[in-house]
Amino acid sequence: MGNKIDYSGATVKVYHGYGHKGDLVVYGHVLAGKLVRPSKFTNNALTNSIHLAKLFFVKPIPNVQVELEWGNQRLYCTTEADGFFKFEWQSAASVEAGWHHVNVNLLTPQGYIAATGQGKIFVPHSTQYGFISDIDDTVLVSHSADTGKKLRVMFTENPRSRKTFADVVKYYQLLALAHTEPELPNPFFYVSNSEWNLYDDLNEFFKHNDLPKGAFLLNSIKKWYQLFKTGNTKHQGKLMRVVRILKVFPKQRFVLLGDNSQKDPEIYATIANKYPDRIVAIYLRNISLEKEAPTLHLLESIQNKEIHTCLFKHTDEAIAHSISIGLLN
Repeated sequence: MGNKIDYSGATVKVYHGYGHKGDLVVYGHVLAGKLVRPSKFTNNALTNSIHLAKLFFVKPIPNVQVELEWGNQRLYCTTEADGFFKFEWQSAASVEAGWHHVNVNLLTPQGYIAATGQGKIFVPHSTQYGFISDIDDTVLVSHSADTGKKLRVMFTENPRSRKTFADVVKYYQLLALAHTEPELPNPFFYVSNSEWNLYDDLNEFFKHNDLPKGAFLLNSIKKWYQLFKTGNTKHQGKLMRVVRILKVFPKQRFVLLGDNSQKDPEIYATIANKYPDRIVAIYLRNISLEKEAPTLHLLESIQNKEIHTCLFKHTDEAIAHSISIGLLN
């Protein structure tokens, strides 16, 4: 296997990690070839379609060794079948709140560094609240329930032309500063069934719209022949990613934000019943009127009645509700 790999042409892609001194995690992929980045943001549908397709023409490199550099610490692991790697570790040195750089090296069988990827680790401040948010049809207008519309928007738009829901940026900026100071923002974690293929585009979308910076937890990378199934994955993985965040930050209480186009109501109700003292509120955008009654039933089934719930059509309703329960100052 090792002799067939073009180590000189490989890329190490490192995603935003998160944690604290006692529990840090960072993810990434080792891929053949260079990363795909848009040369310019355009309204040309053909250009945007070609860019999106390229994101799924990936060639993961499995069964190769990668090395994590964290201060004086060195950790090692082997990439999985889809080129994915994951490091979990305890920091030997103290870690201040904020963003910290980390390097991951691809090693040849002889132990030489063939490629290096740079990433960041997000260590939140010890604030009162943390926020776990879905992306598609919660923040980003995606039409997840309508495959035709979903694919048309994906193929024809670019990260800077994609639309947010009205007032969602305002709402998330308010939440980031809820009961804290500007220099100590509340942490955001964006958990989505979108694939890691879309990581850079999502980062650009969030940055362009001035949404709170946070860690992304996405789904397994897909190949080109799976492009038309993007976002259509088992939801058990999303549940486990939310649980992982709660376990890493046991002293923080969380607000869950999502929508009812897919499985967020079931996932969040399960989380609320499993961790009744950790969840402050659940907000669900009412995307699917057909699912409105089942969604309300799920929210009513949450055992801890002190957990606030809000099914809303427009973001200003969620803002008003957050003010009414004292979540927003």
